[in-house]
Amino acid sequence: MKRLLILPALMLLSACGGSSEPDALAVVAPADALCRPTPNGRDATGCYITLTASRDDRLVGVASPVAAEGQIHEMKVQNGVMSMAELKDGLALPAGEAVALKPGGNHIMLLGLTQPLKAGDTVSLTLSFAHAGPIGVRARVAQPAVATGAMHH
Repeated sequence: MKRLLILPALMLLSACGGSSEPDALAVVAPADALCRPTPNGRDATGCYITLTASRDDRLVGVASPVAAEGQIHEMKVQNGVMSMAELKDGLALPAGEAVALKPGGNHIMLLGLTQPLKAGDTVSLTLSFAHAGPIGVRARVAQPAVATGAMHH
C-alpha cells in the first residue's frame, strides 16, 4: 500500500516546482554498458553506454566506487587532429532518441582507478541527470567492438 502512495506523492512534489529533486516523470533507460580493461597499470579507462531519455534531459555526472573521478568526454577531429575534452555542461539526451556513448565519440572516462579492470569484471556506475533521478548501472569489462571505418595502423 505504501508503494502505491509514493509515485503520486513524487508526481505532486515535482509539479510544485522550485525543488531540486529529480522529476518523477523523467526516466532514462541504459543499455549495453561496457568499460575497457586497463592493461599495463593504467589508472584511467573509457566506458560506453546507450541512453534513451523519456523527455529532454542531460547526463551531467558519473561516479564509480573504483574511480576517484568520472567525467563525460567528447572526441572530435579539428584540423586533422583528434582531441578529447570534458563536456563540462554534460551531454544532451533528446527525448526518445537513443544516444550512444561509444569509442571515437562521446564517452565516459573513469580517472584515478583504485584497481585494474580485467576482462570479465563488472564495474558499478552511478549516472546523474538534470531531470531524471540517478541510476545505477553494472558495466561489463571487455574490449568494445571495432567501429566500422576505424583507422588501422
